[in-house]
Amino acid sequence: MSGRAASETPAAISPAPTALLDDDPTRGVLTGDDPTGDDLAEDDGRPEGVTVARRARWTAAGAGVLLTLAGCAAALLRLADASSARVPAAYAAGAAVCACAAVLGQRGRTRRALWLLVAGVMMMALGDQPG
Repeated sequence: MSGRAASETPAAISPAPTALLDDDPTRGVLTGDDPTGDDLAEDDGRPEGVTVARRARWTAAGAGVLLTLAGCAAALLRLADASSARVPAAYAAGAAVCACAAVLGQRGRTRRALWLLVAGVMMMALGDQPG
């Protein structure tokens, strides 16, 4: 009733399809020679990974600085009309965590910086909840 074949019947073994067998060993191998001249990204002499890593570092650092400034501004605005000191403290703590994320992002620890950015924004958002 399970839909499986009985255990006494042998499983049918089918031959490999001929379309998957390829006699050309160079197929799919990148040689770096482009007869059309479309490899303009490699003209600077740097590997592609260096550019991507640099962009990730700058993105993490920039987002950290931006969220740090936003948290500091929100802390100062909430400090002016705060009935309790909990809300400005939450914004300031979240801004401090985002500043740490900016430093880590600039040093190349982009994964940890991303998680710290998420934690800092969560601290700011949860600290502003009523209750």
